[in-house]
Amino acid sequence: MYTQIRRNNMLSVLLLLMFPLIILGTIWIFLALVNYLGTYYYDAHGNMVNQLDVEVVNGYFLSTIPWVILGVGVWFLIAYFANTSMIQQATGAHSLSRRENPRVYNIVENLCMTCGMDMPKINVIDDHQLNAFASGISKSSYTVTVTTGLLQFLNDDELAGVLAHELTHIRNRDTRLLITSIIFVGIISAVMSMVVRMMYHAMWFGGGSRRDDEGKGNGVSMIVILLVGFLCSAVAYFFTLLTRFAISRKREFMADAGGAELCGNPRALASALRKISGDPGLGHVDREDIAQLYIIHPQAFSEGVMSFVNSLFSTHPSTQERIRILEQF
Repeated sequence: MYTQIRRNNMLSVLLLLMFPLIILGTIWIFLALVNYLGTYYYDAHGNMVNQLDVEVVNGYFLSTIPWVILGVGVWFLIAYFANTSMIQQATGAHSLSRRENPRVYNIVENLCMTCGMDMPKINVIDDHQLNAFASGISKSSYTVTVTTGLLQFLNDDELAGVLAHELTHIRNRDTRLLITSIIFVGIISAVMSMVVRMMYHAMWFGGGSRRDDEGKGNGVSMIVILLVGFLCSAVAYFFTLLTRFAISRKREFMADAGGAELCGNPRALASALRKISGDPGLGHVDREDIAQLYIIHPQAFSEGVMSFVNSLFSTHPSTQERIRILEQF
């Protein structure tokens, strides 16, 4: 477990360092493309030849570095301290009091006492589907969330196995790594959304010029905007793959093993996974970043070719394999 904790802490730091580098690299490429498209001369034959002025690009790039670091830093700090409320808003979760469900509180308290950890917050989602996940970055934000469907469908032993699995995610610092990746993907998504709006306005409001020079200018501007959209999409896709590589599938096996040891009943956890696999996820939430937290990833998100691609980079191993290993304990 301590090896897993060290690994997750190292990957969290790596993601923190890699993301600004990816953003800065993309900005340099964008500035270089703008410079290349806008800088040209005519050769001896009268042909227009584009030229890249690296010094000019580097000058603009150096002036943008402080703003990029400041922007990413501010966004990350906001998301870091508000991640719990953001997840609650996205999933519709709300806090569960002991009076509302003493059964859940008693199970979590007993499990926490067994492993010597602080009691996390407990949230519930009013949804008939079967789902549970852990979230949070620090002791003050660690949270275990379950659906009403899960509480109704699982018996006490199965519920204890699921809750022990989620508590192991917290103990292993899996949630810190996952939340960090979700924050960064959110930044990418916001940038992509801005680019889409820019493209929309350029297409509908930027093409009304009649003069040739202005028409060429608008054409170049349109190409640049399209390139920005392409680059942002490429960065988003690359970063998604990067985080999926970083978030090893072994974390689920480790959480299964830790949960089985903590609750003392591997077969109960295996039975719970079998039941959850019949109706996993949240009916009103179809966000891939949030689905990374679920105890079982709802495969309904992926269809056709994308199903194959997502299976290659999935953050969750096969549920059948997880059940098979648990039943061998």
